[in-house]
This record gives sequence, structure tokens and C-alpha cells, in this order.
Amino acid sequence: MTQHPALAVGRAAVITGGASGIGFAAAKRFAALGMKICLADLSEEALDRARKQLADATVVTVPTDVSRLEEVQRLKDRAYDAFGEVAVLMNNAGVSAGSGPFDHYGGWQRVLSVNLWGVINGVHTFTQAMISQGTPAAIINTGSKQGITCPPGNTAYNVTKAGVKVLTEGLAHALRNIEGCQVTAHLLVPGSTFTGMTARGRTEKPPGSWMPEQVVDFMVAAMAAGDFYIICPDNDVTRDIDNRRILWAAEDIIRNRPALSRWHRNYQTEFAQFLTLASPFRR
Repeated sequence: MTQHPALAVGRAAVITGGASGIGFAAAKRFAALGMKICLADLSEEALDRARKQLADATVVTVPTDVSRLEEVQRLKDRAYDAFGEVAVLMNNAGVSAGSGPFDHYGGWQRVLSVNLWGVINGVHTFTQAMISQGTPAAIINTGSKQGITCPPGNTAYNVTKAGVKVLTEGLAHALRNIEGCQVTAHLLVPGSTFTGMTARGRTEKPPGSWMPEQVVDFMVAAMAAGDFYIICPDNDVTRDIDNRRILWAAEDIIRNRPALSRWHRNYQTEFAQFLTLASPFRR
């Protein structure tokens, strides 16, 4: 299988939130391709466990709070000191705090600082250096379907992931307009994925969820195809269903429906019918 040119033997990948979940699955996949790995996470203990599981790879671990710019800058310095370059930056660290539009202010601060500012810090710290290398490279930012369709229940999280989407779109546009730039940007949008953050105390994977390794397999194939939007299905939700949910959300604006009409009792029947129509679009 042809890979994205940044995913090559001897190249280096920096992964935040890399000690578990999707980040660690990416580390394993990149290491299997012969890449060197720089893992960043909050817990030094978790990083040590991850490094032991990657014993056959060249691995550097850097305890990092991505919400703090100076710590992300230190991460960059450690990666470049160790490897001399960065082929892949995966801004993947994230937290979830159940915060509605006007409650749990502390949760708002925490989730914004990690999920949004953590990605902003990574992009600001690494991008120019990766451009200046003059070699193929990729920046992958982990978003969420909640940042596209914005379901009620965790407004703060939705805001952060919507921000990551907008940031990554702007990054992709900027990179493709720099003459000679070989850095690409990608928005990873997992489906339901069984990770420590989503498990909520469960020890068995729900039937509808994917494992992190499946998300990473899908991501690597999509990068090879040159995709920017890497929208993953899962065992319950197909790409067609995702497309219809995204289109319905966009048409709330076009049709001047109530906000989040998909969850409005007056539109439940109409939305259910919309899911059964012949395809309203072409990919």
C-alpha cells in the first residue's frame, strides 16, 4: 500500500496525548512503519508504560501540558534535538468536561485550554519548522463529529472541536499557498471509539464502537489518498449516515430552522424520513 510520503522509515512523529487511546495506536502504527516516535502526555507514568510497549522502536517521551505554550515549545526542542526533524505532528491530546452553555465554567476553561489551545499551541510551535525542512510532512489535528453537528449535552467540548476544524481548514489553505511547501494538514474525525476517555468506567467495548487501531488504519489509508477530512465510520454509523447528519446541520442555517433542529421534537419525524431518502448528494 502506498503511504503518505511523510510516513517513511527513519522519519520522526510527535504525538500529543500519545500514551493511550488513538494517540498510542498511532504511535504503534508509525513505529511499525520504521518511524521514530516522540510521545507527549501529561502523565510520566503513562508515558513510561507506553515506551515499554514500544520497546522495539526509537522512542522519546516528554511529559507535556499542551495548554501551556512553553511546554509545547519544550516538546518541539526535545523532538528536534533527538531526531533533527519532524515528519508528522499529531495534535491529539484532549479531555472531555460535561459543560452546558451556561454552567460548569471551570470545565469550559479546562476543555478549551487543552482541546483548542493545545492544538493552537502545537500548530504555532511546529509548523514553520516543518515547512523549513523542505521535506514531506503532515500535521494531523484530532477533531470530532461533535464539532461539526454540535449535539446538545456538552457545548464546551463541541466549541473546542469546532474550533479545531476551523483552525485546521485555515492551516490547510495556508500551507497549499506557500510555494514549495511539502507539509499537508489533515482533520481526523473519529467515530465512536473505545478509549480511556470514552469508556466511562466500562471494561468491554460497546458493539458499535471501533478500537483506536481501526481509527488509525482508516487515517493512514485516507492520508495516502490525500484526504483532508478523515471522517471515520464505526460499527453503527456509516459514512452515508454521517453525510446526512452533516448536511441536515448545515441546512438548519439555509432553511432557517430552529438551532439543532435534529434534536427538536417538531423535526424528529422529518429527520427520520431524511435518513431514508435516496442520496441527496454525491461524493
